[in-house]
Formats: sequence, structure tokens, C-alpha cells
Amino acid sequence: MTDPQPRIIQSPIVHTTREQGYGNLFYGFQNPKRIRITNVLLVSSLYDLYLFEEDGRLYELTRAEYEGSNLGQAPELICVSSGKEALYVAQHEQRFDLIITTLHIDDMDADEFARMVQESGMNIPVVLLMHDNRELHHFLQTHDTTVFEKIFIWQGDFRIILSIIKVLEDKLNVEHDTKAVGVQSLLVVEDNIKFYSSFLPILYTEFIKQSHRLALEGIDLGHKFLQMRASPKIILCNTYEEAWYYYERYKHYLLGIISDVDFPKNGVQNPKAGIQLTREIRKERFDLPILLLSNVIENKRYVEKLNVSFIAKNAPNFLNDLRRFLEFQFRFGDFVFQMPDGTEIARAKDMKNLEELLKIVPDESIRYHAERNHFSAWLKARTEFWLADKIRPRKVTDFPTIEDLRLNLIKTLHHYQQLCQRGVVATFSKDSFGTITNFARIGYGSLGGKARGLGFVDMLITDYSIHNRYENVKIFVPPAVVLGTDIYDEFILRNVLLDFAINCNDDSEIERQFVSAKYFPSDAIAELRSFLEIVSTPLAVRSSSMLEDSQYHPFAGVYETYMIPNSNPDIEVRLEELIRSIKQVYASAFYQRAKNYLRVASYNPTDEKMGIVIQCLVGKWHGDKYYPDISGVAKSYNFYPPPQKKAEDGIASVALGLGKWVVEGGNTVRFCPKYPRDIIQFHSVEETLRSSQQEFFALTDSGGMNTDTLRQNPLVRRFPIQKAADDNAFSYIASTYVSENDAIYPGTSRNGSRIVTFAPLLQNSTVPFAETIQLLLEMGEWGIGTPVEIEFAANITEGIKPTLEFALVQLRPLVIRREMEELNVKILNKQLLFCESDEVLGHGRIPDITDIIAIDYERFDRSKTHLIAREIGTFNAQLLNEKRFYLLIVLGRLGSLDPWLGIPVTWEDICGAKAIIEAGFKDFVVTPSQATHFFQNVTSFQIGYFTVNEMRNQGFVDWTWLSQQSPYETKQYVKHYRFEKPLDIRINGQLKRGVILKPEK
Repeated sequence: MTDPQPRIIQSPIVHTTREQGYGNLFYGFQNPKRIRITNVLLVSSLYDLYLFEEDGRLYELTRAEYEGSNLGQAPELICVSSGKEALYVAQHEQRFDLIITTLHIDDMDADEFARMVQESGMNIPVVLLMHDNRELHHFLQTHDTTVFEKIFIWQGDFRIILSIIKVLEDKLNVEHDTKAVGVQSLLVVEDNIKFYSSFLPILYTEFIKQSHRLALEGIDLGHKFLQMRASPKIILCNTYEEAWYYYERYKHYLLGIISDVDFPKNGVQNPKAGIQLTREIRKERFDLPILLLSNVIENKRYVEKLNVSFIAKNAPNFLNDLRRFLEFQFRFGDFVFQMPDGTEIARAKDMKNLEELLKIVPDESIRYHAERNHFSAWLKARTEFWLADKIRPRKVTDFPTIEDLRLNLIKTLHHYQQLCQRGVVATFSKDSFGTITNFARIGYGSLGGKARGLGFVDMLITDYSIHNRYENVKIFVPPAVVLGTDIYDEFILRNVLLDFAINCNDDSEIERQFVSAKYFPSDAIAELRSFLEIVSTPLAVRSSSMLEDSQYHPFAGVYETYMIPNSNPDIEVRLEELIRSIKQVYASAFYQRAKNYLRVASYNPTDEKMGIVIQCLVGKWHGDKYYPDISGVAKSYNFYPPPQKKAEDGIASVALGLGKWVVEGGNTVRFCPKYPRDIIQFHSVEETLRSSQQEFFALTDSGGMNTDTLRQNPLVRRFPIQKAADDNAFSYIASTYVSENDAIYPGTSRNGSRIVTFAPLLQNSTVPFAETIQLLLEMGEWGIGTPVEIEFAANITEGIKPTLEFALVQLRPLVIRREMEELNVKILNKQLLFCESDEVLGHGRIPDITDIIAIDYERFDRSKTHLIAREIGTFNAQLLNEKRFYLLIVLGRLGSLDPWLGIPVTWEDICGAKAIIEAGFKDFVVTPSQATHFFQNVTSFQIGYFTVNEMRNQGFVDWTWLSQQSPYETKQYVKHYRFEKPLDIRINGQLKRGVILKPEK
């Protein structure tokens, strides 16, 4: 999506990775349409049921097998002893997915029962489970068996129940799982009921073992279970025609074929049907693993002719031979590097290991395996279907040399592993962090809200190929490790800190106790040391509490963030600094600010758990200062939109240096990402010079960590903006003021004073900076389902075509209760209203306003506006000294440069106002002041701004009621009113409508 259109797109970003196959495991197997057998009706005589229980403790062992194999919840087995009862229960409960019947039921033959199930229209498959092979032979000759889905024989192995269920589930799901995910299937061709009744449990057991081996390598717990669910399907066929049908249908997704030799073809038993089937398949697939099973040893002579394997059914070592076939032909287990003569030279246990061994094994071994498609076969057996399909079409002859093939395989494996890890919080491993994954966890507790948000946005960036959407922009989430909340719990518990921290009201004492606490989990210390061995960039240690970044109470800015240079040559010193910072973040969960926030949000301190995000800090070293070229915050919804803009267009605030300057309210450049050239605050040279950024924050590595300085970042310091100019960091963010002609020019090519305007970046399309912000806001809003706020940092690398490294460091929902709730501003009783307007900026209720500063409507004189401005300024200063905010009511344009069009106040004259009514003159209409420099301060301080033009029937002010109130103080043109009860000021930002209700009497 090169030209994103906000709030219109259904799926805002093309799901490139899903179309290419990345993440298919996650999406395909989370599809709710997959069919599971969850309720089984067992129809059996009491004696048969007794045999099941006595021989195999059927239900308990079946449930244990499901739980031990991580197959999900075991199906419920409901037993009845008669056909009539079974029909009644099945029809009335309507919850059964499968009926298993024995031959002996009380009141009817099994085939009659199965036929009645069919005729009832219940569409439930019926499987016949018999006890005796002789009994089976007689039954097959004298009864119609086509009414049964399948027939099996009980031989004392409870796993036959699991096999019956799995065979039917595989048949029901093979179409979906093949199309959606590319799951492989094994074609089993066998008509001997007794043999496949004993063979299938063995086969499923081996498949489950393979799945368990793969699950151990899963990225996270969810990935482990999904890999297990991606194990191959088994398609059981009894005839040549059935086998050929499924081969044709799934030929490109077959792991292999295991086939009997003697089975029906064209309705007649054919002793060479398996040979004939193999010949036909070999015409198309020379490399497909095929295993022939037979009691006729003479059939072994076809092994070399047809390039197949052979095992005698009655061989004493049948199971070991089968396992060897699965390992070497289906590539279960390790990838075994061999020379052409069969000599084993190395084994790869996983993809990472395979990538490493590919760098050193001989060319002859790579050629041998590549010519036989062994690499793709091994990957398919490991459920890496997309990667296998990508590698398989490549032929050795496609590459000039084997070395080129080697490098291509290594690159493909490495790239795929990186993509799979993105968006997944893997367990930290020194071997893979920084190469395969950049986001990992230490500990097993919750990640907390901030880490969840980072993981989620990392997933979105990967799944929708956002990271390379623009040619010269790299979008990424900075590398990070996350400490789970279990480490916090253990730290608090072992150091006996909870009661003290809850009851202590001295923040400095809380921090001293936490920092001096002796115990810190040794496993976490070891992992953090390994992390520091491979990461040498500065680090930000951020809170990631359980409650942070929720949609109702985001807890933004409640807890501390610490930044450390991580530059000491002694790793033990760096480790000590890191653990100290972690303890400080833990302590901040109990500071008074946090306790008060929790109290207001109706939480207890014990409800909160603290995770930690240790994130690589984005920036560059400039001497002993480290900071990014750009940091900023952007929102997808702006409740203070400037003229000609919509709230949905969003807003961004950017500055030079660390993001601390932006989030703490320093002067920034504010713009709408959709319209980046229109910067309202820079409407004049004078205003640009006044409101531009004068200082910035940077991290220093001089002086070391001051262990006596608590509750602050001693190495994060403020510098005058000129220091950045000296660092040559101004190329794309500064303009030049030339005093000789009192003009400002984008860029730094002229002589003059440098000022931060970001004009070169926002007015030049060479680097799509604003477009990147807009894209990420849309992505976040679509992904979360609400308006969002992002924090970011970026560096620009100069060159023929400059490149932008754009790091998304946080994504959170906007505060929904404060900014998105449907605030009621419809007042039926107009007598209660003091003011009403359909042109309002802001949102929410403004509480505790009991003072009004208002121009005397009757005495107003447009020739006296300078005097009026001074009177307003005097009242403002008085109320500021009393620490009382107020409602300001003026006539005409507030802050107007033309005194005949309004009141020429400065910002200092009205800075105590929390709400403003800008009413029209009696005799003519004046355009509201939203386009003046006042608007920047109104939006920055989130002041409720009511525009009323009664001449145009746009709202009203009840001047009559106000004139009837007794002033608290009166000047020549301005009056001060004070009430015992507060005004009720309500603004609905979505409707841009607001009301002010008179104080209660």
C-alpha cells in the first residue's frame, strides 16, 4: 500500500507474508472451521465393554494419551448397550461426532443399526470395532459393510480408539489444512483390517513423537502447540481407485506412501496392485518416498527397479525397520549429512544447526542431498511447508557452482528464521539473539502490557511486510529482552519488600530499599550477562506492568524509565548498572504517583505485577552524547484539529534528541501526518523563533552512574540546541534564520542561525517520513481496533538517496474512557444552559471551575481592546496566585494582531483559563482565532474552546443570566464572577459539540 487511505480500507495492509506463506502455521490452525471429534457414542454389549475396560482401561488411558501427547482435550466417551437407546440418545442430544459400535449389541445387528443411523439423517459416521478376526471374516461374507465408515479390530491396544478418531479427523480436515497451511499427508494403502488396526496405532505414535521433538524447538508455547497440530495427515485407503484418487488430489502435498502390495483393483483382489500403483506414481514423482509392505518376500525384487523401500509384514524387527524408514526417508529426526557412498559426516538437529553445518560440509554432500530433494523433504517433515516449497524447485543446475547453491541455502534458511521470529517473543538464547531473533523473554511470567504491545506491533510489521514498504525506509522494533513478571514476584518475595513498599510514603526510601536488596534471581542474572555479552549499545530499561497500555487505563508515564550507556569495558560493571536500573523500575511501582493512580483507577498495589523491557536505545554517538536525530509521538485521532483538518487525520509531535523531551512537554514541531507541509505554529518568523525547540535531551557516558542519586536518570542531561548543531545532526531537521532580511529558509546551506523546524524533512518527498508515520498509525489502529498512539525514534543516513531508520518503540491505545466515551451534551432543559456550541475543541468534562472572567457585554468598546486585554491579564495573575483556574469569555478574535477585530492579549494574559468562550460581536462576524498562534497553546494545554456566533445562529451565551449574577470583582470592561458550586463544562470531541451548565443553586 504505497498510498494509504485512512479509515476506509477493510484490510488496510496487504497481507504479503500470509500470501507468501510466512506465518501460515499461526493463521491456518487458528481457523475455527477445523473439525474435531469431541463426543463419541460407544454402542457395545456389557460384555464387550467389560473387555475394553479389563484389557485396556479404555477411557482413562485414552484421556491420558491425549493429555500426554498434547492433542487437546480427550473426546468424551458415552456408552450405551442397545441400538434403540443409541438412536434415541444420538437424536435427542445431537452432540455426537462419531459412533463406534461393536458387533454384539442387545437388540439388532450392527449393520442394521448403522443403516438406521444413515436413514435417520443424522450424518454421523459409524465405525465397526470387532474383537475377533474369524468373526470378522464371517461378518464380511454375510453382511453389508458399506454402511460403515471403516472397520477395525480390537487387539487389546487402547490406542486403537485414538487411531480411529485421528483417521476420521484427518479425513475431515485434510482439504482445509492442505489449502490453508500446506500440511503434508501420508497415503496408507491397506485392505487388511487386522493389519491396519495394529499398524495405525504404531504409525500415529511415531508421528506424535516427531511432533514432540519439533515442539521442543518451538519459538514460544503457542508455536509449539501449532507445530504439533501440523503433523502429517494419514489418509487410509483400501483400494487402488481410492488410493489413486487421493494421490491425484494431494500429490504436491504428500510426505510419502506406505502401501500393501495385494489389495483390490477394479473390484477384484489384485496381488500386484501395489506394484502397479507405484509404477504409475514413479512416472511423475521419482523422489517420493514409498514403502511397500508385504508377507511375500519375492516382492522385495522390485525395490531397485522402482526406487522404493520394502519391509516384510511378519519381520521380527518390523517396528525398528519402520522407524528407520521414517527417519531416513521421511526425514524424521536429525538431518544426516552423507557422502554419495553413504558415509555419515554430520547431523543437524534443527534449522539453526543446519544453517551452521551448511557452511562447512563438503560440496559433494550438498550436491548429493540437493539432487535428491532431501533438504525440502526434511523441512516438510518439520512442518516448515512454505520454506520446503520454496527450496524444492531449485535444481543444482540452476547455480553456477555448488558454492553458490550453498550460499543460497544458507541465506534462505537464515532469512526464514528471522521472519518466523518477528512478532514472537521467543525464549532468550545467546545463540540466536541478534541474528535470528531480536525480541526475546527471560522468565516465564506475563510480559506486561508494554511488551505485549511491542510484540504485537512487531508481528504486524512482519505479517504485512511493513519493514520494507518504502525503498529507503527501514521500519523496525528495536531489539529487546523482556523480564517476565515471575522475576518481579520472586524479587519482591525473597527480599520481603511488599508490606514495606505498600505502607511507606517516602519514595526515596522505597528506592533505597529496593536498590540495596541483596537477592536477585540467579538464572535471570546469568541470562542478562549473556545478553550484555552480545549487546553493547545504550539501553532503555522500561516498565511493562500488567496494567500498562490497557484501553481504559493506559498508565502512561506512571512508572519510571532508566537509560544506561552500557559502555563500560568491564561487563560486570555493566551488569551491575543494568540490575540496579531494573530494581529502580520495580521500586517505581510503589511510588506515591503510582499508588494514587492505582487508587483512582480502583486497583490495589497488589493487583499490579511488573515486567521489564530492556530495549536497545535508538540513536548515534556524538562524542560523549547519544541521541537520535528524531524522536516523536503520533496519534491517529486529534481532538484539537486545526482549521480545514479532521480529528481522524491525526497529529504528530517531533523533536531532536531523546523522546523524553517530547513526552515531558517540551517545545516540539506539531503537524498532521496527512498534511505535513502545514505547520500552524510556524505561521510567522517571530512565532517560529519564539516557539522552536531550544534544548534537547541526550544520554552521556561521562561520570559513571552516581549511586547516591536516586529517582532520576543522572546520565540523561539537557543541552542547548546549539550543541546539536555542533554535532552536525541538523542536516534534515533544521532551517536557517537570516537576520539581514528577517527570513527563515529550510535547510542549512545558508549562513545564519539554526532552528529546529523539520522543514527539510516535511517539505521534501525524498524521505517519506510523514508517510511512514501515517502508515504505522493506520496499521496500529486497524490492528487494535481503536485510535492509537505511537512513540518512535529515527535516524537519517545521508547519501545520494538518504535512508531513514524508523524505530517504533511503543504502541498503545488512546485513552478510551477519557477521549472516546459518548459524553452526553444533549440538554433538554434549556433553562439549565449557560452556553452551547457546535464548534468546540477538546473532549471530556472540565471539573472544579467556579470562576468566570467575562467581558461586560453591554459596555464593550472595540476601541478599548488594549485596556480590556490588560484587565484580563490582571485577573489572570490574581487567580493564578490563588491556584484557581477559570472560564474566560471574550468578544471577537482572541489574541488578534488587529485590536479592532478582537482582544490583543498575549498567552501569559490568559494562561490560567481552562475553558474559553470566543463570542461574536453584536454587529458583525469575525473569523475565530483558531488560525493564530494562540491555537498552538490551546491544543498543547487541552483547553476547552467554545466558538459562538449568535448572528449566524451558531450557539449562544446566556448574557442575560450572567448580567443578573453579582460580580465578585468589577473593572471598567471586565468582570470576575465566583460561585459556590462549579460550572458543568462538557465537551464531546467526536461531535465537536459542547455545553456549559449553570452552577447548581
